[in-house]
Amino acid sequence: MTSVVQPYSVIVPGAHLMAALVGQRDAHLRAIEAAFPECTMVARGNEIHIAGAQAEVVGRLCEELVVLLQQGQHLDEASLRRSIDMVRDNERPSKVLTDDIMKGSKGRPVRPKTAGQKRYIDAIREHVITFGLGPAGTGKSWLAVAMAVHALQSKQVQRIILTRPAVEAGERLGFLPGDLMAKIDPYLRPLYDALYDMLEPEGAQKLLERQAVEVAPLAFMRGRTLNNSFIILDEAQNATPEQMKMFLTRIGFGSKVVVTGDTTQVDVPDGRSGLIGLEKTLTGIEGLTFVHLGAGDVVRHRIVADIVAAYEKASPRA
Repeated sequence: MTSVVQPYSVIVPGAHLMAALVGQRDAHLRAIEAAFPECTMVARGNEIHIAGAQAEVVGRLCEELVVLLQQGQHLDEASLRRSIDMVRDNERPSKVLTDDIMKGSKGRPVRPKTAGQKRYIDAIREHVITFGLGPAGTGKSWLAVAMAVHALQSKQVQRIILTRPAVEAGERLGFLPGDLMAKIDPYLRPLYDALYDMLEPEGAQKLLERQAVEVAPLAFMRGRTLNNSFIILDEAQNATPEQMKMFLTRIGFGSKVVVTGDTTQVDVPDGRSGLIGLEKTLTGIEGLTFVHLGAGDVVRHRIVADIVAAYEKASPRA
């Protein structure tokens, strides 16, 4: 005897919320139906009626979307797609997409956009050292800089240190004009870009001038003890094992560290990456954690996520 699947109804409190939920010409409802082809959805008055094998899942999705809309979130194609993915994974979009880290330079709140990103920022909050590993476009560096700026503004730390290896510090840098800092500037530019996303240019410049924010190549960390700082090591897959050990032993009291990297994009000579195999070595140390982000956490153009997924399929993680 087959069980009967019960239909599911969602009450939407307000015509403006209903209009935002269903989308222009019911575009959002059609997108949800396309994602759950065994379900049908009908909007009547202030209710959405859902029938089909996954009616309960789709109903929970709609309830989550209503909560997001009530909290002032804008529902577009990207946020709808991410919400669908989260509900499929038994995550709550209303908890993930409303976790404000800070307001960016244009007044927009900086928030995680995927469940993986939420786990990442929660790990940074809870641990002394967090390794964020994943492909390009997953927000590893951008979210880390946001957390650093928030920590500085809330006086949790006295300064921010942003660093990354200058892999080609030999022959190719020699062709660039200027002094040493001018030569390494192109390698540090992504960190400056993330910083300016979080702060107005004038504010960022003031912090740089009074050295509340320092941007420097990894080699400049040798011999230092970094107290009361939020330190980000970016592109860590291009640090050698010796550089990685040197960096991790610079950490002083009152500091927090985020190490980001993508082990599929190693440019260091001979492939001697200090990031590969490090998780096995360091697992079990209290206050230290590893967070893995994947294709589902890519927040750039959807084609980037598809490219990352194709590479992951061709070369599965060991």
